[in-house]
Amino acid sequence: MSKHRFSEAEIQAVYRVIGERRDMRHFLSTPVNPDILHRVLQAANQAGSVGLMQPWRFIRISKVSLRQSIHALVEQERRLTAKALGEREDEFMRLKVEGILECGELLVVALADKREQHVFGRRTLPDMDLASVACAIQNMWLAARAEGLGMGWVSLFDPEALARLLNMPAGSQPVAILCLGHVESFYEKPMLEIERWARPQPLENLVSENSWPTQE
Repeated sequence: MSKHRFSEAEIQAVYRVIGERRDMRHFLSTPVNPDILHRVLQAANQAGSVGLMQPWRFIRISKVSLRQSIHALVEQERRLTAKALGEREDEFMRLKVEGILECGELLVVALADKREQHVFGRRTLPDMDLASVACAIQNMWLAARAEGLGMGWVSLFDPEALARLLNMPAGSQPVAILCLGHVESFYEKPMLEIERWARPQPLENLVSENSWPTQE
């Protein structure tokens, strides 16, 4: 057994928070304690990043009018997405896909500008900056769940329109709108599974050895 191993209780807590993380859509309007918000953002800032470039930027949305404008952008894209889904349009429109107007905190996570200066780890894989931002968001999700807060990742928006709304510099790019806040309860399963929109695949379907998995 490794001398670096955490205690059994600590290990189980890590796996529990991973297993109980949910992409939340239903929120209470109760404010988030500033100290907790700071801890969640600090967890994000401790994520691994290619070349230690820390490509993430976090924009806290505190103006009600700006929150409403962001909601309008998301609603526009929600309707366009529904039309693109064809025969599943009505089914999609019945889904709750965000909690922008209800959540205690609203944040936009973006890729920073001037990323071309960072070559380490990105010469052949330039999208590793985006992968790094995803790691930061996952850290936030797990920290929020451990703190008893829900978080939802909203990706239904036109990135150029959102960038203009937030006065973002050229070369930057919004990646996620994050709804963060208190919830009445956490979903027992992923919401899209509960709503029968999709079903997660078991691990054995996603792991292979030495080559791409053969299809049955």
